[in-house]
Amino acid sequence: MSAHTWQLVAIVIYFVAMIAIGVWSMGRTKNKGDYMLGGRGLGPVASALSAGASDMSGWLLMGLPGALYAAGLVELWIAIGLTAGAWLNWKFVAPRLRTYTEVAGDAITVPSFYSNRTHDSRGLVRIVAGIIILVFFTFYVSSGMVAGGHFFEASFGTSYLTGMLIVFGVVMLYTLIGGFLAVSYTDVVQGLTMLVALVLVPIAGILHLGGPGATVDAIRAVDPDALQLTGGALTTMGLVSSLAWGLGYFGQPHIITRFMALRSSQQAAQARRIGIGWMALACLGAAATALIGVGVYQRNEAELANPETVFLDLGMLLFHPFVAGFMLAAILAAIMSTISSQLIVSSSALVEDIYLGITGREVSGPVGVNLGRVAVLVVSVAAALISVEPSDTILELVAFAWAGFGAAFGPITLLSLYWRRLTTAGTLAGMITGAVVAFVWGRTEGTGLLELYEIVPGFLCGLVVAVVVSLLTRPSDRVEAEFDEAVALASRRI
Repeated sequence: MSAHTWQLVAIVIYFVAMIAIGVWSMGRTKNKGDYMLGGRGLGPVASALSAGASDMSGWLLMGLPGALYAAGLVELWIAIGLTAGAWLNWKFVAPRLRTYTEVAGDAITVPSFYSNRTHDSRGLVRIVAGIIILVFFTFYVSSGMVAGGHFFEASFGTSYLTGMLIVFGVVMLYTLIGGFLAVSYTDVVQGLTMLVALVLVPIAGILHLGGPGATVDAIRAVDPDALQLTGGALTTMGLVSSLAWGLGYFGQPHIITRFMALRSSQQAAQARRIGIGWMALACLGAAATALIGVGVYQRNEAELANPETVFLDLGMLLFHPFVAGFMLAAILAAIMSTISSQLIVSSSALVEDIYLGITGREVSGPVGVNLGRVAVLVVSVAAALISVEPSDTILELVAFAWAGFGAAFGPITLLSLYWRRLTTAGTLAGMITGAVVAFVWGRTEGTGLLELYEIVPGFLCGLVVAVVVSLLTRPSDRVEAEFDEAVALASRRI
């Protein structure tokens, strides 16, 4: 068989496995709570790997290696900021959020938690939060579909559009039928696939170049500064912007819903150790892959036209086509795990937050599940239409959406969990301010301060406005009593 045939067989096996998990999950999804949060039944391993896989997306195997290949280790500061932010998120948000969402009306979505937490009687908080989720997740899902299109284009010579539609179809299918459980358990498989690939490719690359010493020499021969974390390419503004990616974790709905789905808050510590260990190994593997690519391809545009395909090209160069097919499946795993997680959160936002907030009508049982499936279809199609002719790189699309969520929801998540004085008005004002500032700043070109990653001004403005407006208003005694109950319960469970 030809190399492409071997690789295609591996990809088909991977697709069949993902759809099979979707079918298995379908039989265990009976109501809206199951479809949107898995019945709060995730263990620490599933929660940690699902959060990590849904977090990293095509950025881990395409965006990050591409940036490192082009500029060297100075681009690793983003991964350092993300790892620190993820640890803080697991440490300070996960256990308290798991407890508080139960106290606050057993909330199953991030917007419903904000609404229940502040006792928003008009439902404005969940409607506004749901709209923010739909706006930014449409761009985020689009980034995954763009990555899928480039993947099939580079791997199998298909057109970009064909590749994008294949990824769109498979992810939509298993997410639509299996809901949160399908998303979470496919994430576990995908997270393990990504990790194995990111360990094996650098090892094979080092052997290909003749050992560790020869590898370092080959990299330095191309770029003497490639192995430096600091250098002429790194500015103060660039360093702050890179580390600031970590701020985004507190507001990413597709990640913090994994905290809400834990069986208990006590499992957060074990999940944190598993998740951060996975993340550190994966990021180091991505960095090593990119640098080895510098040594192998010597930044030769004739051999590697697109830096974001360095992992993909090395996999095909270094392994038997069938094994390389599973390396390629790792890229699909990174892409698809994030798309599916974002689709299920978007579905929840449409059904549980926007629809319920506007109509006031609760849906449950099979009706709630079917509405969730319709919502998955709607968001999938919208994102696919944006992806038909992409105008931004994968990293640019991810950066924009990441900043939007981090700025809109990050301050509100922290204040909800750690400040009893947060009010409905403060929540609304903070969310809107953070989202608008991040959106406008990210679309404004300039030098100096305007070069700062938009999550920083967005997060700070959202935080300040939420605090100021909350101080000018007053939460009800019931809100403060629930806060004290949640804090006390979380303290006893830790």
